[in-house]
Amino acid sequence: MLSRTVGASGLRVSRMGLGTLTWGAQTDSRDARTMLRRFVAAGGSLVDTAPAYGSGTAETIIGRALHSDVDRDDLVIATKAGFTVDGANRVVDTSRSAMLRDLEGSLRRLHTDHVDLWQVHAWGDAPLEETCEALDHAVRSGMARYVGVSNFVGWQSSAAATWQRAGLSRMPIISNQVEYSLLARRAEIEVVPAAHHHRMGVLAWSPLGRGVLAGRYRGGTPRDSRGANEQLSWFVEPYLTEKARAVVEAVARAGTGLGLTPAQVALTWVRDAPQVSSAIVGPRTPSQLTELLDAEQHSLPAAITAALDDITGGPNLLR
Repeated sequence: MLSRTVGASGLRVSRMGLGTLTWGAQTDSRDARTMLRRFVAAGGSLVDTAPAYGSGTAETIIGRALHSDVDRDDLVIATKAGFTVDGANRVVDTSRSAMLRDLEGSLRRLHTDHVDLWQVHAWGDAPLEETCEALDHAVRSGMARYVGVSNFVGWQSSAAATWQRAGLSRMPIISNQVEYSLLARRAEIEVVPAAHHHRMGVLAWSPLGRGVLAGRYRGGTPRDSRGANEQLSWFVEPYLTEKARAVVEAVARAGTGLGLTPAQVALTWVRDAPQVSSAIVGPRTPSQLTELLDAEQHSLPAAITAALDDITGGPNLLR
């Protein structure tokens, strides 16, 4: 698998990342470890996780896999801090104490002394300088190699990047991880231009439109899908609209002409979009991962890319 640098940093990651949101919940430990082995064998390196994923279960699975399935040096481990799930409540706390507490917990669960990329999971109420000082401390102490942000809108990522650049001893923000797909192109309005200006890489989560662009919902909601899951249906429902269905049909037609599946077309469009360092997929099964890995050898013709751009909101101004 080809790799790319993240923004202007020296960190190299596979251009497709493996997300772990469902590990320990919809994806059991056995399937998760199978996918991790298969991903590394295909040349993948970036594995994205967070303390909030399965209340730490995803990180625990990765940590156990480091003992028996893959070598630590084969992975670029990205995790996050500042966001937890307490029952039905989502809690954002980006204070220094909460951030470093999350990182210490991540390192214990991951069975490693450092993570390669540590990200602020969401914009919080704590002063930005306090949050950023926690990022600096993590790198200076050796607990993290690089730092980034996640789910920051354009002005938020610019504020963080500018603050860090203002001090010679501060660690640069190298990435912003945001949702980006043919069903969610709003990142192109401010987030991607901000990343371009500040020389940050974009890590695109949910490039398959929360699974909808894979085409599984074309005939209804499958019983084993996220859309039918009591805990995850809210996540999928915004993309089960008539407008989204039209996009899915266009993606499917493009795939038919190219000999690709809808999921492969959707992934390739995001993976090769300007400023994207890696497209982070979240397959729930090994077979889904295999399908996505097969997209590595393909790229979309310029005419198809332009047509999909037009259908979903117009040209990408950075393309």
